[in-house]
This record gives sequence, structure tokens and C-alpha cells, in this order.
Amino acid sequence: MIVQGLAGPVSMSDSLSAGQDYALRLDNTGGLVSGLSHGGMYEATYRDSMFVVANQAAVATTAAMATTWTGLLVGNPTTSTKNLVMRGFGYANTVAVPTATVIGLMTGTGASCTASLTPRNRKVGASGSSVAVANAGQTLPGTPVLEQVFSAAGTIATTGQGSGLQWVDLDGSMILTPGAFVATYSFAANTAAWIFSFLWEDVPR
Repeated sequence: MIVQGLAGPVSMSDSLSAGQDYALRLDNTGGLVSGLSHGGMYEATYRDSMFVVANQAAVATTAAMATTWTGLLVGNPTTSTKNLVMRGFGYANTVAVPTATVIGLMTGTGASCTASLTPRNRKVGASGSSVAVANAGQTLPGTPVLEQVFSAAGTIATTGQGSGLQWVDLDGSMILTPGAFVATYSFAANTAAWIFSFLWEDVPR
């Protein structure tokens, strides 16, 4: 097999055409230049397969693994032909003195995840939609299992700010197969004090 390389940067004014043959890029010593251009999530986002969802207002949280639950949930329908590869999770409290709690993620399986929030395509303006369903509260299909905890938020002076903003890079370490869901976990119940978000990629099975 003959592999052709081209030394130096590639000058281009338009996207490359799919299905065409192009020379590999070489540096001035003949070494192969490879890497992720434009950030590690660019390719998936460009292909319309990266999605996000967030609470649109502060929500109350139920305690621990209660099945009558509120927070933020992403579910993969049982009829799905995709896996949901979870890439990130964010959370922030909106009041100065939330009830002391621990924030984490819990998972489960079942066919009864409902849709009340619409996932957004991270390629803003694109028309592609996710197979996922999302909501801010439902009766969970069975008791979930706690997977991870991330931080504690406790009662502090009103001039402070609980846990502040937190972002967790899940980096594909959680995959929701058809019928699976991930939901926010709070050790203690809270009034409407939290906003959550999830970032994921739809990937063919």
C-alpha cells in the first residue's frame, strides 16, 4: 500500500468533500501530523450528533432514590437504535442557603421515561434531533441505583453561595443503552433551588 503525504499546512477555503482521497499531512521532517482540530467534540457536533438539555427554571429535588422524583433526567427509549454516550453534567444552586445535600447521578432501566424537555442540538441552528427523552420530574420506572457523587452543598451565610457552579467531564464513561436512563441525585430534598444540565452524543449501536 502506498500512502501519500503532503508537507506543510493545508490551505483551504471550503470544507473537504466526503468520499474523496486526500494526502496525509506531514511536518518538515516527514513525520505524520495528526490531531483533533477545533476541539475534541468538534467532529461529533459537526455531524449533528451532540446534544444538551437543561432545566429551564430552578427545580426542587426529591431525597435520595425516591421514585416519585424531580430534578433532570435523560432517557434512551427501548425502541432506540442509538446509544447515548454521556459527555458532561452540570449543576448550580440558585439560592444562598439550600438544604444540606450531596449532588450525584443515579441510573436505572425501564420503558416509562417521559418527554417534557426538548434536547438541543449543539450545532446551533441545525435541524437534527436526538433520540433521547428528557424531563424534570416523573415517577421513575423502578428504584434507581446511585452511580456517582460529586460535591456537597450545605447551609451557609446568606452572603455565600452553596456549591456554586460545577461541571463534571464524564468523557464517555457512561453509556445509556436502549431502555436506560440517568437522573440527578440529591441526598436531601430541596425546594426549587437547583438547575442541572446534561451533554451527550447519539452514537449508532
